Amino acid sequence: MADSVTCVRLYSDDFGESHFEDITFDMSSIQYAPPAPALDISVPIEASQCFWFRFPKDWSDAAHPSPRRQLFVLLEGQVEGWTSTGDTRVFGPGDRLLMEDTTGKGHGARPLGGEAVALVISLSENQA
Repeated sequence: MADSVTCVRLYSDDFGESHFEDITFDMSSIQYAPPAPALDISVPIEASQCFWFRFPKDWSDAAHPSPRRQLFVLLEGQVEGWTSTGDTRVFGPGDRLLMEDTTGKGHGARPLGGEAVALVISLSENQA
């Protein structure tokens, strides 16, 4: 059953303001690991590294741009994020955030209710 996967994108506009938008990645059904049955997979995105990321329980930052283009996948806890325009979202386990606000005013973030753990994947700059 090929479909799509949703993800939140965080980006900067031409005026340096950061924004959230919901995007989708198309999926195709393929036999990825024969002889296992087919499953859905997206077009690959080139990555250079991945690392664990932990927010201490009292950590907070008002605004910073992303240090690189990266995919943030929350594994444990909750993280509140906000844009320079005041939009706020709360991310929980399994939520995905494509962070592309590498210029401009950036975004703020803080864990809610204790520490939070994520997997961060650094992405190549030249792919969508």
